[in-house]
Amino acid sequence: MGWDLHRLEPGRRFLLGGVEIPFDRGEAGHSDGDALAHAVIDALLGAAALGDIGELFPPGDPRFRDADSLALLREAWALARRRGFRLLSLDSVVICQEPRVLPWREAIRASLARALEVSPELVFVKGKTAEGLGDTGRGLAVEALATALLEGGES
Repeated sequence: MGWDLHRLEPGRRFLLGGVEIPFDRGEAGHSDGDALAHAVIDALLGAAALGDIGELFPPGDPRFRDADSLALLREAWALARRRGFRLLSLDSVVICQEPRVLPWREAIRASLARALEVSPELVFVKGKTAEGLGDTGRGLAVEALATALLEGGES
């Protein structure tokens, strides 16, 4: 399971799973801030018992300043694949008041599937709101959760 949260700020791109969504604010972060890609990275690394995103890509490391989160995802997934893992399914939830996720769902699924080199049928994305509660509910942040089911690995 992976989880991530990023503040929303003017002047930043709003990215979900590598898809840029037109919006007046975007995720703040050391990298490009793609909260969904970050949650997926943590889900994959956790399922493979390979650590977490902060260990693999430390936020204070200048090499990852404004990094493309899908490139980081591909790197993390390559590590898991080298250890013999195969993705059986990836499920995720994006929580934000706006923009709505549903119109972008299929593009996000396809983007994540391309990065993971799997069929889009193995990837799902749901959008939820926080019902006006907390920073996410007030439109100040976006949260993402992801669950990865892997098979295989070194014995």
